[in-house]
Amino acid sequence: MGEIVLIRHGETTWSASGQHTSVTDLDLTENGVSQAKALAPLLAGRDFAAVWSSPRKRALVTADLAGLDLTAVIPDLAEWGYGDYEGRTSEEIEAENPGWSLWTDGGKGPGGETADEVAARLDRALAEAEPLLAQGDVAFVAHGHSLRVAAARWLGRPARDGRELKIDTASIAALGYEHGHHAITLWNLTAAAANGA
Repeated sequence: MGEIVLIRHGETTWSASGQHTSVTDLDLTENGVSQAKALAPLLAGRDFAAVWSSPRKRALVTADLAGLDLTAVIPDLAEWGYGDYEGRTSEEIEAENPGWSLWTDGGKGPGGETADEVAARLDRALAEAEPLLAQGDVAFVAHGHSLRVAAARWLGRPARDGRELKIDTASIAALGYEHGHHAITLWNLTAAAANGA
């Protein structure tokens, strides 16, 4: 039985600075390009039945640089819609709205999504991917918040529980099974960690 392999895109200027990035279509930094290329050896031994990417350029480029053959662009894998919080850091948002948390309060204004709305998208992607696991792995090349929601939902937990799952740029995780039950089988593996750096 295969696994759903979660692959977060490489670094962008906004991921490096902590700015919320959903619809803004940023390029990878030079470091992000190196990070994405370094994923190739970590993924080389896997047999992918499907490779799905978010429509954002940073995810599509990461998939290519990691040596993956893309089979579909899946809008449901896009990053959490932050709305008016796009491009702002958590510190900036919290200064304006003390106690704010993306996980409980969601985005703001037009394009801002709630946790339940993001969960519904990731639930659809997981439901479409799971039958393919009989044929091999399925890659989700996407974003920090959306992948954390996917992991929480795989475990049957609410989207807000994704806040407990840290995921770095250009890292991989895997959703699989333990004794027939959904489980996280790998989490937040970067090339640097794999190489003992």
